[in-house]
Order: sequence, then C-alpha cells, then structure tokens
Amino acid sequence: MSSIFSKIVAGEIPAHIVAETTEFLAFLDVSPLTMGHVLVIPKKEIDYIFDMDEESYFGLTLFAKIVATGLKKAFPCIKVGMAVIGLEVPHVHIHLIPMNNVSDMNFSKPKLSPSNEELAEAALKIKAQL
Repeated sequence: MSSIFSKIVAGEIPAHIVAETTEFLAFLDVSPLTMGHVLVIPKKEIDYIFDMDEESYFGLTLFAKIVATGLKKAFPCIKVGMAVIGLEVPHVHIHLIPMNNVSDMNFSKPKLSPSNEELAEAALKIKAQL
C-alpha cells in the first residue's frame, strides 16, 4: 500500500516542494511545529530508516544537510533541528525544524495551521536560498 509520501512523489497529492533530486524530495509539513518545518524523504518507499542501504542513507542525510542550510537562511534561527520518528507515516522521513528554543522540537505541542498561501510563500523563501 502506498504511503501518503509515495502519493506526493507520484504527483497524486500536491505538496509545497522545496528541493528535489532523482532520489530524494523535500517539502513543507502542512501541519508544522514552526514555520519552515520541512520533511525530507527518499522517493523509494522504505518504512524504517535503518533498513536503507548505506548509499541511500548517506545520500538522504547529505540532501537533508543541503536543505537545512537553505532553510536556516530562509527562516533565521539559532539552529535547524533534525528528527527521525517514523511512526506516523510508514515511509522514511527526516523532520527539519527551525529552532530558537528546545520547545520548537516538541512534537506533542499543538501544530500550526498555515494557509496554502503561507505555505507557498514559505516554500519560495526556502527555494530561493538553495
């Protein structure tokens, strides 16, 4: 069964894409913890990050680093936090979250509900820095 992320990769579900290669995709989380919250995924559907082959694992991590560098410029913050949880969607994904304090990475806090226009603007800001 295809995950929601596989449907985004296939173009069946729209997303605010900020970066893409032949193997990886980065797009905005539609229910972010902070504005600029990005999800970085392999295009190949894999459920568990440590089941990835080494080349794909390191490639995904390097791609996330590139996206995080642009994200920090687009959304000035102290650091960009990185988290891999993987329970909510059965498809490897790395969360990149602009952080100014530890609570910005608290996944139990209420999520933001930005409009489609706000997400589109945020995606453009990040793309401009990559």
